[in-house]
Amino acid sequence: MGSIPDPGELTQLEQPSFDEFQRQTSLMTSCTLLWKELSDHINSLEQNLMKQSETLKRKIETLDSETKASLDSLKKREVSIEDSVKIALRKVEFCTKAAMRTLAADDVEENPDGEVDDGDGLLQRLKSSCLKMEAKEFWNFVTGKKKEIDLLREKVPEALSECIDPARFVMEAISEVFPVDKRGNEGGSDLAWACVLILESLIPVVVDPVIGKSRMLVTPSMKQQAKDIAETWKKSLEERGGIENVKTPDVHTFLQHLVTFGIVKKEDLEFYRKLVVASAWRKQMPKLAVSLGLGDQMPDMIEELISKGQQLDAVHFTYEVGLVDKFPPAPLLKAYLRDAKKAAASILDDPNNTGRAGQLAARKEQSALRAVIKCIEEYKLEAEFPPENLKKRLEQLEKTKTEKRKPIIVPANKRTRANNGGPMPPAKAGRLTNAYVSSFPAPPPFVRSPSHTQYPAAVPGYPSPPPPAMYGSRSPPTNPYAYSPEAAPPPLAGPYPGAPMNYPAYGGYGNGLAPAYQQAYYR
Repeated sequence: MGSIPDPGELTQLEQPSFDEFQRQTSLMTSCTLLWKELSDHINSLEQNLMKQSETLKRKIETLDSETKASLDSLKKREVSIEDSVKIALRKVEFCTKAAMRTLAADDVEENPDGEVDDGDGLLQRLKSSCLKMEAKEFWNFVTGKKKEIDLLREKVPEALSECIDPARFVMEAISEVFPVDKRGNEGGSDLAWACVLILESLIPVVVDPVIGKSRMLVTPSMKQQAKDIAETWKKSLEERGGIENVKTPDVHTFLQHLVTFGIVKKEDLEFYRKLVVASAWRKQMPKLAVSLGLGDQMPDMIEELISKGQQLDAVHFTYEVGLVDKFPPAPLLKAYLRDAKKAAASILDDPNNTGRAGQLAARKEQSALRAVIKCIEEYKLEAEFPPENLKKRLEQLEKTKTEKRKPIIVPANKRTRANNGGPMPPAKAGRLTNAYVSSFPAPPPFVRSPSHTQYPAAVPGYPSPPPPAMYGSRSPPTNPYAYSPEAAPPPLAGPYPGAPMNYPAYGGYGNGLAPAYQQAYYR
């Protein structure tokens, strides 16, 4: 056992100082805080790991379900191949026999000029070209019927179903203008509308009859040819100066070509996005964007359209993808109208448009009003944005435009003589019993014809030159009022004191009075 220390030695031990005590207390507090921070960090890591584990679990479950769905779809596609091939073979056989019968009978040449009276005649003419696989004739007929585009949109799919190889037929038909316009400088009008119509009409024809749009009945060789056409268009785009310089109808044709033949590339999605935004005003662009796989990028595209002042186009995109809650349409339409008014005001302030500034500004505002009213009616937005005030403003602008177009009617000169086309004598006559005073300024001087009878020389106030002639009941000469090259006499201060005037030129009144309508006019 240890020895017990001597009490005297205990008094010699050093006592701990207060500073040392505070130092140790501070150290313990720091350790406690550090332990708490470490505990919180570990708990946070555990929670994150649990969340990530749950996320991975959900992703695995989703992947399993998608894999199962894909396997089921592949199995269904594999099973349906035989049925689809049988259907396609029967269709080819039927179309072949029909084409042979058509060629043999040659009964489709009853109207070679393409003049058809109704939808049935148009359909027969289209079917004739499709059965014989005459793509050039089909193309010429369609492009010549632009005024009947709605009827074409209805009948062309049915006619294309008669083709033995619809995909090949369509590519040959539009090859004159797509991917490159082969007409050169003699191209004339834009025919992209016909390309889009034919490509849209091909989709229901090449869709698999068993499993639908998930599989297009296009042979690998035709699909490769469609890809080559797309690459050719992209190269020609670079030669034309890029996306900014390409025409919107050409862009529409290219994108529709990709969707129709199912040759969309994921690596080109950014390129497709730029094309869609540049041509967003086209009515079909929102649906094309979704078909191209740009659905996930729609919010960013809508914001980009809004920033560019294309609020109306943004509304169409919003409704296509169901983002109405995120992008309310009414504020967008109001902002579009405000921008249109600002643009109209800038046109009025532009010194280069002095002559037509008012007309251009009114046209700009009218176009915006019509577009917004149509959008409100299309999407049933009357409760959020009543269109009554817009319609009143539109009517006001149209009324102003109509009034400006009215021709200015110049009133006929009542001082013009009806018989010989010459001017009337001076209107300032003495206010006597049978005279009247004109409110017009003094007329130019007239020279009396030598054949006229001169008034007596005793009449005062007319020493020289002779006064203007006054006609009585005798007929006037052929040209009694030829302008004189002599100097004009001074204006007369007083009335004519001569004999009363007669007006045979007004129908032979001969009573010295002007006609009633003349008296009323000058009264």
